[in-house]
Amino acid sequence: MFSASRLVGRPLAGLAIALAVAVAVAGGAAAAEPGEDVARGRDLVQRNCGVCHAVSVRDLSPNPAAPAFRDLNARYPVEDLAEALAEGILTGHPQMPEFSFPPDDVNAIIHYLESIQTHRGAGRPTAPPRGG
Repeated sequence: MFSASRLVGRPLAGLAIALAVAVAVAGGAAAAEPGEDVARGRDLVQRNCGVCHAVSVRDLSPNPAAPAFRDLNARYPVEDLAEALAEGILTGHPQMPEFSFPPDDVNAIIHYLESIQTHRGAGRPTAPPRGG
């Protein structure tokens, strides 16, 4: 059993334990449940992207040139967007503003996008057959 009296005269040990407890508590509070991540990701893309893009399973893109997010996996794996979301998405057309998100938001957005894809796995390259 742990006893605080063992730490008397050992301030660094007490500090280390206090820091470990604080990190564990903060880490537990910051970790979102999968459903919470999906809901937060939906809110983020609706607020930041929904002006031009279709951001749900059934809506139409307000801007016909903007791809529907539910079909992104037809082009490439959705998780490949994580780096671009974190560093800033730049496109070849001036109508789209640059966006960048902190890591927790990137995870939430990726979880949401994965949850609405209509082309499961279509964006994944297939390996050529071996042998033959």
